[in-house]
Amino acid sequence: MDNDVSAGSGITTVVGRLALGITLLAFGLGTTEVINGVTAADAGSIAQYVGGVALFLVGLFAFRDRDSVSGTAYTVLGALWFTWAVAEPASANATGLFLLLFALVALTLTAAPGDQLAKGTYGLFLVALVLMAVASFAGNDGLAKVGGWFAVVAGAVAWYAATAAYAHWPTVLPRRAGRGVTATG
Repeated sequence: MDNDVSAGSGITTVVGRLALGITLLAFGLGTTEVINGVTAADAGSIAQYVGGVALFLVGLFAFRDRDSVSGTAYTVLGALWFTWAVAEPASANATGLFLLLFALVALTLTAAPGDQLAKGTYGLFLVALVLMAVASFAGNDGLAKVGGWFAVVAGAVAWYAATAAYAHWPTVLPRRAGRGVTATG
């Protein structure tokens, strides 16, 4: 396997991906309510301090290191997570609008330059946010839980990306020159 850890292997990126992964896992698991008595609201402290404050600070450090892609991602995500955590409960339509605006940010981050694991994280998060926004507008708890599972998977991808970069695990699948077996003779 190729051990391609050059993209996003700086400590700033590792810390940012860990913070994002933990936040997405907490938010997603809370939304799915798969753990008895744990809801998305219970993820508020993690979203405020890990997803909000820590990600924002990591983003500032990434800018200092001249990593504008990670800097942009982490500062914007940090600001949005902090806002989500401290916002007063709003109407279902206001919540849906916030989630759609958050989804636009995730769309931009998915389209930005970066490695496949980052794009996968942001793409899965985009799907989660769109599903949760539609669920909020429609009052559909089942659709919100599906969105929560997408957030869980996005969190797992972010966690793997951070761990892989830090531990020098493989981050890409090897490419094979030949794709078939030929017989001669």
